[in-house]
Amino acid sequence: MSEIKVLMPDKTERTYPQGVTSYEIAKSISEGLAKKSIAAIVNGQVIELNRTIENDIQEFKLLTWDDLEGKSTFWHSSAHILAEAILYFYPKAQLGFGPPIEEGFYYDVDFGDEVFTQSDFEKIEKKFLELASSGETFVRRKVSKQEAIEYYTQNFNPYKLELISELEDGNITFYESGNFVDLCKGPHIPNSKIIKAVKILNLAGAYWRGKSENKQLTRIYAISFPTQKELQEYLHYLEEAQKRDHRKLGKELNMFSFHEEGPGFPFWHNNGMIVLNELQNFLRKKLYRLGYEEIKTPLILNDELWRKSGHYDNYKENMYFTEIDEQQYAVKPMNCPGCTIVYRTELHSYRDLPRRYFEFGHVHRHEMSGALAGLFRVRSFTQDDAHIFCTPDHVENEILNLIYLIFDIYKTFGFNDVSVGLSTRPEKYIGELTIWDKAESALKKALETAQVSYHINEGDGAFYGPKIDFTVRDSLKRKWQLGTIQLDFSMPYRFGLEYVGNEGNNLQPVMIHRAILGSFERFIGVLLEHTAGDLPLWLCPLQIMILPISDKFKNYAEEIKIELENHDFRVSVDNRSEKIQRKIRDAEVQKVPYMIIIGEQEMSQNLIALRQHKFGDRGKLSLSEFIQLFKEEIKQSYQYQTH
Repeated sequence: MSEIKVLMPDKTERTYPQGVTSYEIAKSISEGLAKKSIAAIVNGQVIELNRTIENDIQEFKLLTWDDLEGKSTFWHSSAHILAEAILYFYPKAQLGFGPPIEEGFYYDVDFGDEVFTQSDFEKIEKKFLELASSGETFVRRKVSKQEAIEYYTQNFNPYKLELISELEDGNITFYESGNFVDLCKGPHIPNSKIIKAVKILNLAGAYWRGKSENKQLTRIYAISFPTQKELQEYLHYLEEAQKRDHRKLGKELNMFSFHEEGPGFPFWHNNGMIVLNELQNFLRKKLYRLGYEEIKTPLILNDELWRKSGHYDNYKENMYFTEIDEQQYAVKPMNCPGCTIVYRTELHSYRDLPRRYFEFGHVHRHEMSGALAGLFRVRSFTQDDAHIFCTPDHVENEILNLIYLIFDIYKTFGFNDVSVGLSTRPEKYIGELTIWDKAESALKKALETAQVSYHINEGDGAFYGPKIDFTVRDSLKRKWQLGTIQLDFSMPYRFGLEYVGNEGNNLQPVMIHRAILGSFERFIGVLLEHTAGDLPLWLCPLQIMILPISDKFKNYAEEIKIELENHDFRVSVDNRSEKIQRKIRDAEVQKVPYMIIIGEQEMSQNLIALRQHKFGDRGKLSLSEFIQLFKEEIKQSYQYQTH
């Protein structure tokens, strides 16, 4: 029998008989490892443990529940069991998609005339666990296109038939588990018995394949785990996440609101504007020091600009249009075309480059009403945008400086767990291959020079250039994609941007797009949930609340307020005729960092009694001592740590 060579993760090489399975390889290493394994990565592809291997392996990794790919496989198989449980009670239901997602899985289902509600969750969960405990295996079967069509014609399902029509013959597989058969490319877990807990989370409407002209299906979200304990921990995490919902916190802290007069358009209140302005001023100071120039481009520009930029052809359905003087205009969905106009108002030499423009640009994009989600998905938002025009030789150093800047800013907000992805040239691209290779090499070199670990998203770059994406984990371990750095060869070409090279020839600059926070709206939503509303001291809308015990001490309280405001602290006095305990409780609810309590003793001794949000009494001290303490606390709050 022929043998194959397997390069193990520790770079040692082993030989096995041709036709060996990943499970047999795992067992040869350790019985315990074989028992824990869910699937395997073989030469870059995730496959089942029982799939036979016929050729040498240059990349081999056994996957467990602790691996992202392992969880994805676990949840993929769980989606099949969920579908089987649904069909048990609703045999006429037609299935659409059922993929794993970042946390759990979903299945899109057409229930026809029947109605599926939350009251059905419990019976579906019970059936799911019954099926899982029976020990279903997932059997892969390759079928011809004709066989697949005949199956879903006989077991009528127009959604699966549509998918099959787009597949090539020879690349179609079914998976069978228990009494359930599904069109699926896999992979799956070896046995359903390892699934011990499940929870259906919620329902949503979802257009088939995400297109509004298609029928709306019922999307059933769920999650499963290998143990009941892990499910309980997850449900506790969900409960905590609900407490931190930025929409709830935004209302409690009087920062922003949404109204039916403008769905998807946030209304910013005074407290929210303070946070927004402080964020912008924070970034503005950093960027000025780094040689950036601030610009502001018009909100509305004629449609010729958007045709030239390519947005009209590729993004028209997400744009808002209006007519001025019988000519069509568009409300800008992005800032970059306007920035190119600013660049071309001057002649540029290679000696002038790089030119770094930043813009806190207000943009509008049409989102489907069902996709709107507080500040996370809105129709009007402000980007912390910047565009750098440079020579190809500048690219690596500019990228390196951006990487340092992005990590520095994230650290300020307590985002210390950052993952980085490099997206490379897609199948369809513009520009010369040599420029792409040089650009990708520059991005890789910058990341390596900065000693940043990164993963490659092969072929996932934009058609106009490769990019780097930055994803942070918040205090609840959730992931948020915030920053991005993109190289663009398209827009300088489309708009005829040039600079004079060292030989007097006209050359095309490289355009670097970058955002750090993404949008101020979404970032504020993320930050509120990350901090549970306890914002860093420098960013708090109200930093100090003065609480006079009675009306007798109002004048003294006002004198203290004026003195603190002279130091640019944000201060308010609670002059309500309420008991001091009520005033303290209300200030705690509003998450005011410091409370100054004024009574007879404090006024007579020219002191203040200090309380700190969450920590309680800080003792008595003079106003000058407090001012010094507060300034020090402000400095420290720029290296924010979540609790």
